[in-house]
Amino acid sequence: MIRTGIATREGSAADNADAAKVYVLADGTVGAAVVDGIGHGPHTSRTAPLLAETAARYTAHRGALPGILGAALLVADPGPDGDEANAVAVTALADDAGTRVAWVGDCRAYGWNGTTLTLHTTDQTMGQWVRIYGPPVEIAAHYDHWVRVSLHSATVATTREIEVSDPLVILTSDGVHDQITPDVLETLVREHADDPQALADALVSAARPDDDGYRDDATAIVIHH
Repeated sequence: MIRTGIATREGSAADNADAAKVYVLADGTVGAAVVDGIGHGPHTSRTAPLLAETAARYTAHRGALPGILGAALLVADPGPDGDEANAVAVTALADDAGTRVAWVGDCRAYGWNGTTLTLHTTDQTMGQWVRIYGPPVEIAAHYDHWVRVSLHSATVATTREIEVSDPLVILTSDGVHDQITPDVLETLVREHADDPQALADALVSAARPDDDGYRDDATAIVIHH
């Protein structure tokens, strides 16, 4: 049996540019998607739920990678005004065989095996790319919000995909993992690992404003085998 929890909370901006969806097939297969819209505004906040719905349904039927690519098709064209919404995303297909995750951008997937919390994804940001070449941490951190791959540019070659064997998988937008310390994140997982909905709620509630008072939209999906 696969249980899930899903939660999202608007940040300090005018609207919620995050979205999340869990879709379950008749045989119990779960497709899940967390979408983090790039920027804010009515157009982005209207489009993000459509992207999450599409990604989750494609994922359940065809797999995590098709879930990303299916959602990407919805925003591949700039539109008549040249201002089509864009986003980053993470998807997960969960069934009896385990969980397969795909992502673009800086949405993340964590796994909990009962004792250890593991980050299974690598952010597709300029900051992460700069870290490969070893400059000071503060220089790399300056570029962490420069996303190198988004749904606009998602292809088979640019979308990352992995298998996760952990029985508990957590999908997050950066409003969760960037505004919660790793220690707090692991503590919340330990406390709520047996209750997916309680864990999802706790994760989005724990995110705190940064030094400038900005609090990003926060979204999480928890998948428990």
